[in-house]
Amino acid sequence: MKTPRDLLFARHQVATPKLDAIRRQMLAELNHQDAKTPSWASCLATGCLGGLTKVWEELILPSRRIWTGLATIWILIFAVNVAQREPAPNGKVYSTPMMLSARDQQRWVNELFADHAIATELTPPKNSSPRPRTKTATFLLT
Repeated sequence: MKTPRDLLFARHQVATPKLDAIRRQMLAELNHQDAKTPSWASCLATGCLGGLTKVWEELILPSRRIWTGLATIWILIFAVNVAQREPAPNGKVYSTPMMLSARDQQRWVNELFADHAIATELTPPKNSSPRPRTKTATFLLT
């Protein structure tokens, strides 16, 4: 009795000459002179991939610790930037006045100059030179 492997092998033995003919035909096409000249697209793709490989091998690979450190620093800067943003009263997060609505911009400006207004109220007014007191002036005041 034959095993299943032997049965399948016998069944596929019939296809061997057909597969050999297809293989010879493909090799003949590949060895043809027109197929050996590369197209401009394949040359461009090969050049770009070769250039990227060269950049990787000469710039990034020898100094991977430096690149890793720079990437870590940028990630930390991004994380600190996101963490320092303050949520607005309406729940939106903003970082610059350019992203605010007009009402929020006005509130932001008022908050910005609020300390300045308090400081000017607390300082005594500057003494101006006294005006001459004449009878005309006292007459007008009374």
